[in-house]
Amino acid sequence: MATDTASDIGKVEEAQHLEQNELHPISHEHQQYILERHSTTALDPMPDMSDADPYNWPKQKKIVNLLLVAFHAMMATFTAAAIQSAFVEIAIDLHVSIQRASYLTSLVIAILGGAPLFWRPLSDRYGRRPIFLLSLISSLIANIGCAKSPSYATMALCRAISAFCISPAAALGSAVVSEAFLKSERAKYIGIWAVMVTIGVPSAPFIFGFVALRVGYRWIYWILANTNGCQFVLYFFFGAETRYIRGQLHGQHTSSTGANHRLLFRRIDPTPMAWWDFIQPLSLVAYPCVFIPAAAYAMTFLLANVLIAIEIPQLYVEKFHLNTQQVGLQNLSIVIGSLIGEQVGGVASDKWMSSRCRNQSSDGDTTVHPPEYRLWLSYSGFLLAICGMVVFLVRIGQATDSWNITPTIGAGLAAAGNQIVTTVLITYAVDCYPKQAGSIGVFMTFVRQIWGFIGPFDDYYAGALW
Repeated sequence: MATDTASDIGKVEEAQHLEQNELHPISHEHQQYILERHSTTALDPMPDMSDADPYNWPKQKKIVNLLLVAFHAMMATFTAAAIQSAFVEIAIDLHVSIQRASYLTSLVIAILGGAPLFWRPLSDRYGRRPIFLLSLISSLIANIGCAKSPSYATMALCRAISAFCISPAAALGSAVVSEAFLKSERAKYIGIWAVMVTIGVPSAPFIFGFVALRVGYRWIYWILANTNGCQFVLYFFFGAETRYIRGQLHGQHTSSTGANHRLLFRRIDPTPMAWWDFIQPLSLVAYPCVFIPAAAYAMTFLLANVLIAIEIPQLYVEKFHLNTQQVGLQNLSIVIGSLIGEQVGGVASDKWMSSRCRNQSSDGDTTVHPPEYRLWLSYSGFLLAICGMVVFLVRIGQATDSWNITPTIGAGLAAAGNQIVTTVLITYAVDCYPKQAGSIGVFMTFVRQIWGFIGPFDDYYAGALW
């Protein structure tokens, strides 16, 4: 992946940034402003001399906003996998086959991949916050519709609407991070968003296995609706707008604090909207340092996440005769593995790049280091995912009627590897094109979800799609 061509393409925006700094040095007043807020002027990129610039926000405000967006992103995959434990109950209640009941999940998977293409141009023009608020209230209504659906067709329609509405944060989180956090800490915070997207899949059956068994599957939808309502209230009062056009101080919001900004919704980017804006992220297929990581990430996610999520409810019931609640508990290993993997993909990744920068400086060379250097850490993720998959599949094949923990350990190892790959590759692509962070998130989500949708479609997996 780290070819000369990809490296050259990846350095274009960084070279432009350095050249711009040389041609347009900041003023003394600007330097003093930056020093007061960051204690250094060695920043990449350089913030504006404005409190409205998210780079200048207090760290606490940035993190609170990111956590709200990351949880919103998790709810997308969480909603998709929410009824995974209840296919049998749904089939009986709606008088359909288990295979048709599983389509209520596969439908959501496909829509989560395509819907962000619609939301991205709107969020670029009107801001992230109003789109996220609209997403949450619409998803709440759709989940209530699911809970009250009298037929399979009605439930499928409401599930489709819910997927379309809940999807923005799962794709636009990379843009939110890029708009609020500097390059030196980008992997750490992209990782928080990425790991929440990942653990949405295993945490849903882990929680809703209890719900489906004890109070009925329709309560799954009521819980999702209540969660959306709580998210809406929290984001309304504590969420902040990160969409900011740097270098154009006039006409932008001057403050994102206080009561007024919560009710202030207006166009941020006056650029006219065209049909091309809705498919522009797909043009990134022509960029090797975006498309190749997207393909590698999607394949790893399919094998180390989707495949395991499909196999656990099928094979653990067949092999060990576990009930819905017991099967859901097996997903805890995937959650733990993902959280451990994130420490390497996020925190260690930023430290890795910082150490490279210090080494170059001590040698008297330039401090510009290529984004490809980050990719070394992804190799450990690929190896760990492969080892975990081998342990999971071999040990489940050797298992007898007695449950043992070794396949579950393999699932956790695969999840850790998958999360390392996820964070490193997404951060690498954003490092190459920071101004395209929103489009990159949409494109990588599109590739991941579409591949996750078509990948399991063979005779063996037809009856259970996550």
